[in-house]
Amino acid sequence: MTGPTGALAAYLAEQERKSFLRFLTCGSVDDGKSTLIGRLLYDSKLLFEDHLAALQKDSRKHGTTGGDIDFALLVDGLEAEREQGITIDVAYRFFSTDRRKFIVADTPGHEQYTRNMATGASNSELAVILVDARKGVLIQTRRHSYIASLLGIRHVVLAVNKIDLVGYSQSVFEAIAAEFSDFAQKLTFASLVSIPISARFGDNVIARSANTAWYTGPPLLDHLERVDVETELASKPFRLPVQWVNRPNLDFRGFSGTVVGGRVSAGDEIVVARSGRSARITRIVTMDGDLQAALPGEAVTLTLDREIDISRGDLLCDPMARPEVTDQFAAHVLWMAEDELLPGRQYLVKVGARVIPVSITELKHKVDVNTLEHMAAKTLALNEVGYCNISAAQPFAFDPYTENRDTGGFILIDRYTNATVAAGMVDFGLRRATNVHWQALDVNKLSRAGAKHQRPAVLWFTGLSGSGKSTIANLVERTLFAEGRHTYLLDGDNVRHGLNRDLGFTDADRVENIRRVAEAARLFVDAGLIVLVSFISPFRSERRMARDMLQTGEFIEIFVDTPIDVCMARDPKGLYLKAKQGEIKHFTGIDSPYEDPTTAEIIVKTVGAEPSELAAQIADYLRIAGIAP
Repeated sequence: MTGPTGALAAYLAEQERKSFLRFLTCGSVDDGKSTLIGRLLYDSKLLFEDHLAALQKDSRKHGTTGGDIDFALLVDGLEAEREQGITIDVAYRFFSTDRRKFIVADTPGHEQYTRNMATGASNSELAVILVDARKGVLIQTRRHSYIASLLGIRHVVLAVNKIDLVGYSQSVFEAIAAEFSDFAQKLTFASLVSIPISARFGDNVIARSANTAWYTGPPLLDHLERVDVETELASKPFRLPVQWVNRPNLDFRGFSGTVVGGRVSAGDEIVVARSGRSARITRIVTMDGDLQAALPGEAVTLTLDREIDISRGDLLCDPMARPEVTDQFAAHVLWMAEDELLPGRQYLVKVGARVIPVSITELKHKVDVNTLEHMAAKTLALNEVGYCNISAAQPFAFDPYTENRDTGGFILIDRYTNATVAAGMVDFGLRRATNVHWQALDVNKLSRAGAKHQRPAVLWFTGLSGSGKSTIANLVERTLFAEGRHTYLLDGDNVRHGLNRDLGFTDADRVENIRRVAEAARLFVDAGLIVLVSFISPFRSERRMARDMLQTGEFIEIFVDTPIDVCMARDPKGLYLKAKQGEIKHFTGIDSPYEDPTTAEIIVKTVGAEPSELAAQIADYLRIAGIAP
């Protein structure tokens, strides 16, 4: 194709291939954020003549630079901002250079509008933090730096602005850069570049300035064009939050959303995080035709090779790198409402496209964003940051915010006003116990067991993760139930998510976990039941404690003996692999010990045997022992 049409097509194709950077400017009031953006647009020759004429007119009316152009007015679009000379709202501007496309967010510097700054930071990959060379690092500089770090920004430019007003002093610049660098060591920035600039006169903005011959680093725009913010997200596990189930007719069913992590190709297997159901991708559909592969940032529709239940709000993921699914989690919260946060009050949490009722179960502390100290608190006020435990009405899938901002970020919504009251960043999943158990004491154990024609006992299955405990215990219970026995099975599904949902996996928590399980099993035995307990229960002392709670003959220890290499080869959820890579701490057999039983009544070796055969052996033992005659 030739001529004007061909030239336009070639230009559009070139623009499409350019990389993309979202960045924000932040810092204290009057540090020159808006002026810097205006200078970038002006020096990049991205202002039309009518825009420039309007800017010159506005500069005479509202400007603060005498007869010169006031570049801040390009982005201070609200009349209130022009009257006050400050930025209130977040202003977004698009511009492009030969190397890259940009969206820049000009965020307010005043403490009152910190929530607006957080809005701009939530979608940015880089922060340009401005400091007035005359004033140095201020409280608001630290505040914005902490919030930028908290909201997942990993690349920072410290722009020491108004360097012209201190005579282009190298010592002033280096002192400010050193002070900020010392503070930034406490944060999570991957890169920090300090640049002396004059936004008003353009020093070191587009090109290196002769006024700062002592500065040997890159000018600001050159650094913005070259910083790599794309490789990290593409290397993460595949994630696609489903925004829409696309069903235009009976012959097409696809799942639409934007890829927010990793790479996916036609033919790949994917899993619905919440249900665990899997399928293979048959097509990756876009408005411009099918793709062979999709990368982060691309909006696509996936079609699958079989029908599985997927709804708006579900998260599609890599089957070998699944996110956590839980209804209890710890998170940082930036409070954005005039009314205080009140633990115990119900809110709505929006995670991706899902909206779930939640409550703040505990405010553990708030953070002094100037010193980063943790402070005791019962509530959070406007613009304060706190660390909370949150309980959701339903389980949902997430990644820690530090690993993926799109799947680990959320907003809190007031249930009555529907207003956004907070931004949140998930840290990790929790288990919080809310169940209260009651026991009846009017009838004794013998009478209950006699009515059931059985002898109550605990069948305690122990072994490594992946050894087959739950599979065998389930088969034994099915056999006993078919024979008319009264049973109950305790395992991680009904205990870790209920009675023991406040416990983690440290050695201390494992001890408490087994103590509570043993107490619950004792109550079921008192009710006359045959109780099957399936837990790793790695320590002999805790298994002995459980045995000592019961009468002689009521505790049957069953060691499901499976070598760890076999368990690791089975590993259906990839937990051993994650543990070996350090992603899961306190994992039994890897960095937490398992102590083999020495007094087990039954030992079943799973290698070379079918689970049904082993279940039959255990059932035979129970008949001979008179537990299930």
